[in-house]
Amino acid sequence: MLSLETREIIKATIPVLEEHGNEITTVFYAHMFEEHPELLNIFNKTNQQQGRQQAALAQTVLAAAKHIDHLEAIIPNVNQIAHKHRALQVKPEHYPIVGENLIYAIQKVLGEAATPEIVNAWTETYGVIADVFIQMEQGLYKEEEWHGFKPFKVANIKQESEHIKSFTVSPINNIKLQPVVPGQYITVKVHPEGENNDMLRHYSICSDDISSGIKFAVKRDVAGSEKGIVSNYLHDNISVGDEILLSAPAGEFTLHTTEQPLVFLSGGVGMTPLMAMLESSSDKQVTFIHSAYNRAEVPFKDEITAFHDKENIQFYFNYSEESGRLTRDKLAQVINGNEEIYMCGSVSFMEGMLVILDELGIDRTHIHFEPFGPKMSITV
Repeated sequence: MLSLETREIIKATIPVLEEHGNEITTVFYAHMFEEHPELLNIFNKTNQQQGRQQAALAQTVLAAAKHIDHLEAIIPNVNQIAHKHRALQVKPEHYPIVGENLIYAIQKVLGEAATPEIVNAWTETYGVIADVFIQMEQGLYKEEEWHGFKPFKVANIKQESEHIKSFTVSPINNIKLQPVVPGQYITVKVHPEGENNDMLRHYSICSDDISSGIKFAVKRDVAGSEKGIVSNYLHDNISVGDEILLSAPAGEFTLHTTEQPLVFLSGGVGMTPLMAMLESSSDKQVTFIHSAYNRAEVPFKDEITAFHDKENIQFYFNYSEESGRLTRDKLAQVINGNEEIYMCGSVSFMEGMLVILDELGIDRTHIHFEPFGPKMSITV
């Protein structure tokens, strides 16, 4: 329990965090990787280079400061991050390293303004927040389907669209697969030739059918020098019969029990987890809205075709090459506001859709989303 004095000091630093938060987290990551290069085997360099990870951490620290009197308010965000940490196999021994480097960054950026009182208050506060993460993650570790990264054999690979492949993998070491929770993801661990570190990436499970194994989809990322190292490796170097390492399914982007109609809203490869949700919701009233650049970019055409004859499921496709991006007017034609909405796509897609749904008066409590990137980097 933090003292009143500590909480007041933390609240007084909110303006500083709002002004210098990204600078602090940028210094934090740079120094931590310099001191502990082994952690590069866990963190996503793409998110680092794009600044998304720094922004996510800055938003998390700021949220903690703003809710310091009632830290339970940030539990939903902690839960999402905890699932990512469990999937990446972040352990309690990593937290002191993070705390030490976070305090270093605060002192480095703020200079003389980082008084002993501020440093002590944030050291104490970080300890409390770290304990929340550790306890939540320990619960997730107890529940995980298997421990650590285990080898799986690739049973099938299918070209789902121009840039998307699905991989169906089956366990090797006597792992008995449990039913898939639609919306969750697996984490792949690879070490491409020529790279200095292991690389871990999350990929959404795209089917709740595990009769042949776990099926997940990977979009080949063709932009940028660092982007796409893992996706291109999987597309170009993995064949049927090969082995890859996976950690157990994770994620809190899952269907809630409801009698309300459902809206699945996706952009690009964001259709992936929603297809698993659709399979498990085929008896419900579903409106599926998907935005893609063109028709060639739409994945899972065979699966979509199988649902076309069901009267309770309606598909709407938006092709930006032909008719521009999804707009408020387009969504207003198919969403009436009494549905539960599940969204997935890039961070920019999510931000754009959240603005539109706010304009349409949709209550945020009825919107559930999973961006392909750190969730706390969503700024709307």
